[in-house]
Amino acid sequence: MRKRSDRREKSNEVHRATSHVDGQERQSSRSAWCVRIFTQLVVALGILYYTILFVLRLFPGSLSHPAFSYAAPFFTDLGRPSDFALNHTVNLFLSPEEGITLGVWHTVPDSLWQEAQGKDPKWYLQTLQNGAPIFIYLHGNTGHRGAKHRVGVVNVLSAAGCHVLSMDYRGFGDSSGEPTEAGFTTDAVYLYQWVKARSGSSLVILWGHSLGTGVASNTAVQLQDQGTPVDGVILEGAFSRVPGGGGQHPFTWFYFRFPYFEYYFLDPMSKNKVVFPNAENVRKLRSPLLILHSEDDHLVPPHMAQELYEIARNSRNSEEHIRIVLFEGFHGYLHNGLYRDPRLPEIIKQFVYSLNT
Repeated sequence: MRKRSDRREKSNEVHRATSHVDGQERQSSRSAWCVRIFTQLVVALGILYYTILFVLRLFPGSLSHPAFSYAAPFFTDLGRPSDFALNHTVNLFLSPEEGITLGVWHTVPDSLWQEAQGKDPKWYLQTLQNGAPIFIYLHGNTGHRGAKHRVGVVNVLSAAGCHVLSMDYRGFGDSSGEPTEAGFTTDAVYLYQWVKARSGSSLVILWGHSLGTGVASNTAVQLQDQGTPVDGVILEGAFSRVPGGGGQHPFTWFYFRFPYFEYYFLDPMSKNKVVFPNAENVRKLRSPLLILHSEDDHLVPPHMAQELYEIARNSRNSEEHIRIVLFEGFHGYLHNGLYRDPRLPEIIKQFVYSLNT
């Protein structure tokens, strides 16, 4: 009896040992399989990455999408501003040159909200001559004019008693064409001149955010060179230059994390004439300038805003009509959230008032 029990116990021990060995082998096999798959994935991603870099280096023109991150507004009707809670806004299509149409929203001052209900574009056009300041809002490099933070800026300006014309550059939103820096500047110059021709003696001010600061500064300098300096310029979340700060630039920050960023990305950008030379433009600019920046901006560090301010001040040998406002980082505004600051309407009113003195 005892011998049978001993044999059973030994058999169980052998079975347990065999099972343990089998389990270790299966675990080892699974680990080897995971390592093999992971290695293959890393190699595949590496090949893909360097293939993309090689294509960008050989064909700089292919940079338009990764640089500007534009996309068609799927499931979004930009022709209906009311869908974005802009009920005192009309949608327009303007043509800066043959073959290009630009989607533009015209939002009237908040005081005209009730009167604006049911009005046609002709009524909106006539309101441009009512003496209220007019802002041309030039947005950043992703999405379209209906993005939440952009609508937020429009609402702040409207509540402050201003008209706002917010435009999608060529290739963005419902605008036609392909995005290029020169094209963006052409679009903005055209819109400024279009507004000026229809607004009597009203002030017309450029407000650029992120990439839009490059468009705004390009536009202001070009108009200045033509003998028609703009009434005022506001730069929000502005970068100083692309090559010098490309890794922190609003449309290159992601790519900066990878090797050979400057050689394969920034150099082709320059060859493709994607420059947006804010520092150089601010040095030339003579229009009144207001710089807004959040100290916790995660895309464009505040030292770039300070650099632009110093360049502008030194180039004019004066602080007159140049101002910088830095918003404390504890508010959590980051790159897109300045419109939430309750002090912003008063800052805007002070800037507009200074243009009349």
